[in-house]
Amino acid sequence: MVELKTPAEIERMRITGRFVAGVLAELRDRAQIGVNLLELEAIVRERIRERGAVSCYWDYAPSFGRGPFRNTVCLSVNDAVLHGLPFDYALSDGDVLTMDLAVSIDGWVADSATTVIVGTPDPEDARLVRTTEEALTAAIAVAHPGNTIGDISAAIGGVARAAGYRVNTEFGGHGLGRTMHEDPHISNTGRPGRGFRLRPGLTIAIEPWFARTTDRIITDPDGWTLRSADGSRTAHSEHTVAITPDGPQVLTTV
Repeated sequence: MVELKTPAEIERMRITGRFVAGVLAELRDRAQIGVNLLELEAIVRERIRERGAVSCYWDYAPSFGRGPFRNTVCLSVNDAVLHGLPFDYALSDGDVLTMDLAVSIDGWVADSATTVIVGTPDPEDARLVRTTEEALTAAIAVAHPGNTIGDISAAIGGVARAAGYRVNTEFGGHGLGRTMHEDPHISNTGRPGRGFRLRPGLTIAIEPWFARTTDRIITDPDGWTLRSADGSRTAHSEHTVAITPDGPQVLTTV
């Protein structure tokens, strides 16, 4: 069931969104050569504790994972793209790191992800990251009342195809608000004009993610980390967005 939020409830989600954006900005600065993923996880735990927030990942146990998840942030390196478990690994020059964070404050959730390249970027990795960001921008641009989920999906898929990337449809965006995952599902490719019609009060996470040379993914033995099936590098960009009478509003910004 799709739950529409009031303007006051959207403002409460914006508070959470600013916190999520601030933590991710700190992680982007901290993600340097030699930094261990467990250090980044520790930073997130401390920021959540300081704010009195609640991690949406801790104890998360969906059907597709080997739950419960026992970390507060997803950290996915190189060919890993989603649900990466932080582990004892020091970042190396050229690593591609995706950081995905979902938090609840006073009962309202925000979810965002960003991908950074540590040290010296490979040009093709930089192009991949840039394409996910461009796809996210294109998707947000069409998230107006009266348009459809299909319009958002088509915008993402169009940017991906124009850049030469294939799109996986197993995991995509989603509604959120009181919980991390609500209806509707938002595929990263689709047909314009199809699906749920966007209305003011809808709050969604839009999250394009692509791999360089495949649209297939595999799951690590840890039961969580999703990787490109061919080992190619990956990237992921995500924002929480509210549909309002005045157009889309990004809630996960500082």
